[in-house]
Amino acid sequence: MSINNRRKALALSSAGAYGIAVYFTYQFLTPDQQEESSPTNNTNTNLQSETTTPSTSCNCYTTDPKRTQTFSKIAQVYDDQINRDEIAMGLPLLRRALLYFHAKGNVLEVGAGTGRNIDYYPSNVDKVVLTDTSDQMLLQARTKIQETTQSSEHTNKFQVFVADASTITTYYPPNTFDTIVDTFGLCSFDNPLQVLTELQRICKPNGKILLLEHGRSKSWQGLSNYLDKHAERHAKNWGCVWNRDIDLMLEEAGLVVDVLDTWHFGTTYYVVCRPGDDDNTVELLRMKEGKEEEEEDICVRHKRDGLDDNTVEEDGRKKVGWWKRLLVWPSNREQ
Repeated sequence: MSINNRRKALALSSAGAYGIAVYFTYQFLTPDQQEESSPTNNTNTNLQSETTTPSTSCNCYTTDPKRTQTFSKIAQVYDDQINRDEIAMGLPLLRRALLYFHAKGNVLEVGAGTGRNIDYYPSNVDKVVLTDTSDQMLLQARTKIQETTQSSEHTNKFQVFVADASTITTYYPPNTFDTIVDTFGLCSFDNPLQVLTELQRICKPNGKILLLEHGRSKSWQGLSNYLDKHAERHAKNWGCVWNRDIDLMLEEAGLVVDVLDTWHFGTTYYVVCRPGDDDNTVELLRMKEGKEEEEEDICVRHKRDGLDDNTVEEDGRKKVGWWKRLLVWPSNREQ
């Protein structure tokens, strides 16, 4: 076998292994219907009881404002449940790279959860404030700080307190932080656009807003269809809406994007950006009502039957299953 053929075979097998890893990660993070309805699933027992009574209104977890309750229920097992999946997808490397190369000065992290970024902050940052709406999640973060930091000086760099990112300006004045971090938080905020607006206000004009998020794939519609199909179930179990349009959020928020790389077939976003023009704030608030109506429409679609990989398009063509189109390298783009 020639060297070129060997290289092609290696590239093909690597792409296949990569695709399989992503597939099984999504499968693991999306329990089947039998598991969801099992009475032994303690994490979701209370949430399930809310939807057992038929109702004419849409009790939709993708737009439900009670996600903090879900986070509190899963706080103690959260890290154990997602550790192996993050490793398989290389997310710790993306977390480390994002913070090592871009975090500096006084740092605010919103949606900090259990503090999964604590180990990745570089030593040259002056202070890191971890915030979240879930006190149970932050309790896990406090424990990590105590266990992983080896010196009192390093420990004192971290502050932890309960705060709502959508009203963060009630806690801090404008132009307070050099760096603002949000990793996998836009999927969990009830109003992510409002959060991005608030973050721009408290970030210094020359500061950075660092985002590591998951959302819709612009490269593989079949994969986005899969996310849509299971969005309601995933939000119910994890408090996470994993099919939001990250590109659209960045545009509507008016952020100045310096770097935007996508991984995992376009579903993971690595973003380095800066605050945009404050004049966008009024327009953002005007967009809010239309965005909420759009999410309600998505909610209704999730309730309908017949959404699967074999669904027929309006023009009569049969959709190709997304799993048949996984063999592709990650798309990386910079703006």
